[in-house]
Amino acid sequence: MVLVKVNDNIILVGTAHISPKSVEEVREAIIEFKPDIVAVELCERRYKGLTEKDKWENTEVTELLKSNNAYYFLAQLFLSALQRELGKEYGVQPGAEMLAAIEEAEKQGIPVTLVDRDIAITLKRAWKKMGFREKTRFTWEFLKTLLGLEEVEEIDLDKLMDQDIISAMMEELKEIAPSATEVLIDERDTYIAKKILDASRKGRVLAVVGAGHIKGIREHLEKPDIDLKELEEIPKKKISWIKTIGYIIPVLFAFLIGYALFTKGATLAGTMFLYWFLINGVCSAAGAAIAGGHPLSILTAFFAAPITSLNPAIAAGWVAGYVEAKIRTPVVKDFQELRTLESFKDFWHNRVVRLLLVVALANVGSMIGTIIALPYITSLLGLT
Repeated sequence: MVLVKVNDNIILVGTAHISPKSVEEVREAIIEFKPDIVAVELCERRYKGLTEKDKWENTEVTELLKSNNAYYFLAQLFLSALQRELGKEYGVQPGAEMLAAIEEAEKQGIPVTLVDRDIAITLKRAWKKMGFREKTRFTWEFLKTLLGLEEVEEIDLDKLMDQDIISAMMEELKEIAPSATEVLIDERDTYIAKKILDASRKGRVLAVVGAGHIKGIREHLEKPDIDLKELEEIPKKKISWIKTIGYIIPVLFAFLIGYALFTKGATLAGTMFLYWFLINGVCSAAGAAIAGGHPLSILTAFFAAPITSLNPAIAAGWVAGYVEAKIRTPVVKDFQELRTLESFKDFWHNRVVRLLLVVALANVGSMIGTIIALPYITSLLGLT
């Protein structure tokens, strides 16, 4: 444990190890210094994830998505994967120091304040900073960790033992996406420092943070003019070349149908639209069927694909996936069990895997349908 007295009102306790000993040291520090406020390096979502574990594990995924918790959901899955590795190797539970600090503070009648930035905001800001290559690598590394494709010895557990679990995740992400370092490390130190400063105006603060944050937090404690609102803003989306193509397709389709209508007649225009509908629908439905989707999900893919192919804001797989999720609703626990699946049959019957396959393959089918349908209906005009 690292203990730093910044001034008469602020004491930083850096948890140096994820271990039972570290938990006890945190308790002892609170008892010894008797602060007016105990600050812990947790955000509200992360706190609830630790204290309401059963409720979290049985939360329907559709509810998480509707409540705008998707980024937190992904972060929590990543943390759970790291937690299993640490628990298996060392018999410890990441986040135990923070919970111990809260429990001891409540026992002593000391108010607790959560000083970390919402993990969903941190990940959203980091995602916006990443380039295409970094996003691709991040997605692959995330899937490897979630599915247990990476062996235990490949994970630097000793490194993880030197900091809190969130910091460990941030360090892993920093290596994958260097351009997001400012968001993952520097911004977080700045945010935590400002929250500690604000709390110190009400009394003596003992802040329990990861040891890796001590240096950065201490530096930012000297800067009282930190703007929290700026650090909580989500950058606006940039238009990508993929989205540009998505907008070109409906314009091209409308031009072809319009050209057919005014130069060849309504019959040909109707025939072109019918082929567009059938080719898109059949290809997308085939993808959903290959994924083992529910008959209603397959039917949804068939009717959604011809329409969503003309709307860059939505995809056929999302619509079919939503229906699949409503019929065979996965819960968080299904995601957490992904690493324990051993056979192809296990994966096939897991509700999460099936849902993801329905979304992915229905989208792929719709894309293939568009690639086939556009040249074909163009050929009906005699333009190719």
